[in-house]
Amino acid sequence: MSTGTLFDLTFYLAAPFWTVMILAPGWTWTRRIAGSPWIAAVPLVVYLIVALPEFGTLWNVVSSPDLETLRAFLGTPAGAAAIWAHLIGFDLFVGRWMYLDSRARGTHPAVMAPVLVLTILLSPLGLLAYLAVRTVSRPVAADRAEEAALERES
Repeated sequence: MSTGTLFDLTFYLAAPFWTVMILAPGWTWTRRIAGSPWIAAVPLVVYLIVALPEFGTLWNVVSSPDLETLRAFLGTPAGAAAIWAHLIGFDLFVGRWMYLDSRARGTHPAVMAPVLVLTILLSPLGLLAYLAVRTVSRPVAADRAEEAALERES
C-alpha cells in the first residue's frame, strides 16, 4: 500500500470512534468502545507501517531534535504520513479520555460535541477547551479522594 493511500486512510480509520463519541455518547456500545484504550491503536498501526521503514531517519530526527532536520523529514511523504498518523492516534486517545471523563462528571453531550470536534481539528485547542469545561464541572469521587489525600499530606 502506498504512503499516500495510508495517509488518506488514517483519518477514516479513526472517524467511526469519533462519530460514536460525538453523535451517540449515551449509547452503551459507545461506552464499551471508548472504554478501551486500544481504539487509538488503529491509526498507530498505520504509523508503524509508515515509520518502521524510515526508522533510522526518524530516530535521528527525534534523538537529536533540530528544526531543519525535523522540517526536512516532515517534508517527505513518509514523514508527513507518519506525523499525521501519530497526530490522529494521539488525538483519538486524548478525545477518548475527554469523552470518558466528561461522562463521569455528567457534562452534557451538547457541551462536549463541539469540544470533541475542536479536538479532532485542532487538538491542543480542544484539550484546552475541555480543561476549561472540566474546571466548572462537578468533581468525581476520584478527584475528591485525591484532594483529601493531598490535604492529609499537608
